[in-house]
Parts: sequence; C-alpha cells; structure tokens
Amino acid sequence: MPSTLAAFLGACLLVAASPGPSTVLIIKHSLRSRRSGFMTVLGNETGVLTWGLVAAFGLTALLAASELAYGVMRVVGAVVLVGFGVQTLWHARRPAAAGIDAAGGERAKSGPASYRHGLLLNLANPKAAIFAMSFLPQFVPPGAPHLPAMVGLAALWAVFEVGYYGLYVWFVGRIRTVLSRAGVRRRLEQVSGGILLLLGARLALEG
Repeated sequence: MPSTLAAFLGACLLVAASPGPSTVLIIKHSLRSRRSGFMTVLGNETGVLTWGLVAAFGLTALLAASELAYGVMRVVGAVVLVGFGVQTLWHARRPAAAGIDAAGGERAKSGPASYRHGLLLNLANPKAAIFAMSFLPQFVPPGAPHLPAMVGLAALWAVFEVGYYGLYVWFVGRIRTVLSRAGVRRRLEQVSGGILLLLGARLALEG
C-alpha cells in the first residue's frame, strides 16, 4: 500500500503539473485576489472529485461508449472555454475591469462566482471524465475492494490538487504588486484569454 500511494501521488503531481485550462483559469482568478484564486481551486477540485466518484461507480464507461454523449459534452466544454476566453479578452480591454479600481486597489471577485467557474470548467470537460476512468483503476491495490479504493483515491487526488494549486495562488499573491501594474495585468489577461480560446477551439475541432 505505501508504494502504491507513493506511485499514485507521483502520478497526481505529473497530472497537476501538465498545463491545461484549469491551470489558466486558476492563475487568471488569482490575479484578482487570493480568495478568488482559492475558490476557483475548490471549484475545480469539486469537479475532480465528482468525476472520480462517477468513475468509481463505472458511469464514465457509458460516456466513453456513447459517441453522442461524448460529442455533446465536447461541444459544451468548447463553448465554456471559448466563453471564458472571450470574457477574459473583453475585461483586458478596460483597465478597471482588468482588476484595477480608481484608487489603484484590487477589484474583488465574487468567491461563489469563482467557485462556479472552476467547477463548470472541470465538469464541462469530457476528457476529465475519461481520464478519471482510465487513471484511478491503475492504482487500486490487488485484492482491495474496488469501490471503496476508487472513492478513497478520488478524494486523495482532489485533496492533493488543492494543495498543489494552492501554491499557484500563493505565488501569484506574492508577486501581485508587479502583476497589478495596468500594462502587465492587461497583457496577462490577453494571454490567458487567448489560451482559453485556443483550447476551446481545439476541443471543438477534435473528432
């Protein structure tokens, strides 16, 4: 069991370190405030836990087997990504909307809204569902009860990523003085929006 857990946590680290839309969204919201960034992390990890539990009960196999269901989720995911990208680019056009108020302070982002954004982005991604189905069973120890082991691994995965992405939120908070400069902030918003648009377009065009 200890060697299995060590291998699992190592795999979780590699998964979390791979750049993706969740990473972009977390950094984007962390530019506004630590609270916003951390709530985005919690929303994203609620999605991770949800897909992990769905995989534990074998329901993601239905998604993998149904071309129509996967196609619908793929389109929904692409729309969500493009929507976030367009919203980010629109905010980048206005200094106040990019997170700088008239006094030069931060514009606080609603915690519940940040949580919803993180959750929606994860749940709208069919790749997250398929990945959970293929990732978690590999680490169930031989002879262990399958369902409890899968549920435990899903919970551990989500908790691990809360800590990992929490470091992103902390680091962005540490250098926010530099990042809060209007020109730097606007450029980062533009880059984030462009990446989200490209990821959405790629997801939409995949067969």
